Amino acid sequence: MSKPLRAAVYGLAVGDALGVPYEFKPRGTFTVEGMDGYGTHNKPAGTWSDDTSLTLATCASIKALGRVDTGDIGARFREWQQSGAYSVDGVFDIGMTTATALYKGMGQEDEMSNGNGSLMRILPLAFTEATEADTRAVSAITHAHSISMDACVNYVAIARALASGSSISDAVDSAPGFGGANANASSLSEMGKEEVRSGGFVLDTLTAALWCLLGTRCYRDCVLEAVRLGGDTDTTAAVAGGLAGIVYGFGGIPPEWLSRLRGKGIIEACLF
Repeated sequence: MSKPLRAAVYGLAVGDALGVPYEFKPRGTFTVEGMDGYGTHNKPAGTWSDDTSLTLATCASIKALGRVDTGDIGARFREWQQSGAYSVDGVFDIGMTTATALYKGMGQEDEMSNGNGSLMRILPLAFTEATEADTRAVSAITHAHSISMDACVNYVAIARALASGSSISDAVDSAPGFGGANANASSLSEMGKEEVRSGGFVLDTLTAALWCLLGTRCYRDCVLEAVRLGGDTDTTAAVAGGLAGIVYGFGGIPPEWLSRLRGKGIIEACLF
């Protein structure tokens, strides 16, 4: 089992669970200091959502086959949707684009289908030999527009750079779409909180997650900052938490949060 993968997936799951009670709540309307329960989805503390479930489905496919196979990954996504596989309490949150794609059996290609539903689950590919084409294909199981696929490519590239020991700034700057005139670590760090959008648009989620990672110095602060942005709290914190898990390691995740995280047996069974 890959130790960086384990830290990344637990980092993602803990961030997801931290954000679940506050999903859709506007910024500044709530306070969060730790692993709370109930709230938006009325779930016990430590419950993770579709972000973690689909990440685990991806992990389980790679573990079973030893390679990236979009057909098998898609089948596992449908198993999750239909029977609650890879979840603690079944399916209580699913994005419209993901639901439509799994129902139709094809990724959605229109520009309006650029939510963060593929970004939130793509992290395991950073710990494989997946090419950019592979990453795009895994995104396209549900999110087949170039904006979503490009975001996934960038996220995987940043995760790989961090796992190889690059600094956060260098990892961000080395990613294909986060250098030059588009954006870089310096410009992201200089953004004021009021400029950071935290809704469901994939580029907003990636930007918000990187802003949180660049602006904090430990796992705890990174994911709490992500949740406090409001809006799509679970996914912003999951995307940020996956990267923070790589940077700070499994030991950097607060043990009191890990102790309250539900479904750890499910997570362990899926890791490769």
